[in-house]
Amino acid sequence: MSITITNTYGTPHNVSETNPTHVTSCDRYRLPLVGTIAPGTPGYEDMVEMLRENDHHTREGYGLIFLESEEFSAIYFGSIEQIEQYKRDNADGTATFDPSQGVMYAKWPHGKGWDDYIPRTFWNVQARGAVADGVGLVTAFAHTEIPGAEVVVYEFEGTWSRGGEPQQMVTYHCTACHADTFHSGGDVHESTGPSSRRWAARQARQHIVSAHRNGVGTANSACRPSDGEILRAVNAVARDMWGAQGNALPDTDDAYCAVKGPCSIIRELRAGIRPAVYRA
Repeated sequence: MSITITNTYGTPHNVSETNPTHVTSCDRYRLPLVGTIAPGTPGYEDMVEMLRENDHHTREGYGLIFLESEEFSAIYFGSIEQIEQYKRDNADGTATFDPSQGVMYAKWPHGKGWDDYIPRTFWNVQARGAVADGVGLVTAFAHTEIPGAEVVVYEFEGTWSRGGEPQQMVTYHCTACHADTFHSGGDVHESTGPSSRRWAARQARQHIVSAHRNGVGTANSACRPSDGEILRAVNAVARDMWGAQGNALPDTDDAYCAVKGPCSIIRELRAGIRPAVYRA
């Protein structure tokens, strides 16, 4: 199957030649975290195990640069001296570093030592102009089958249950089928860092591939508009119970989504407005 997934928002990424949902690299990265580790760092021996396994453990301490994009991440190990010089040179935010002096690994590491060292990070950061940390658009892709439709990845504040403690989450939304991912297990993730965003974006890509492969609205497609069937049923019950003439809810999926669903969140995010905490 040949399919090109086109970015409509965010940075285009490179993907596997055989799998358009598998991102392999990116041309532009942020460097949100720069630091060092040495034998005195808590968990140091566990943190350098990945270097030891690949015969890259050649220093008594390392300078670290963490790279991230909307759908990919990497970590660079160099000398402490190189990274300290980079930090001095980067006082005005314009410095570059020479990756040939060290070694680069795809994805940020995790596990003992790393989990305490790496802070929780969001793509949308208030210091960079976001309405709030962890609230905003991440990326979006053009729907291949429905002109004008998109599959949008976004960070937002939500709760798993009514009255619950709000937390930062990340998910995707298709403006062709308007499925609410709160009602499909495994599509809403706690937003903790690049791996959370990468997974949500991968699911968005899989949604598009499924529509391309199986069509829109078919039994095997992930993209299945319900055409307001549930809304009309709820409105009918409400009219019967209350003796009302009008509808309690909008009777089409796009209208409902624009008022009460993910489309309402996305609209406000695009306008730079902080949406209310979401609970479907």
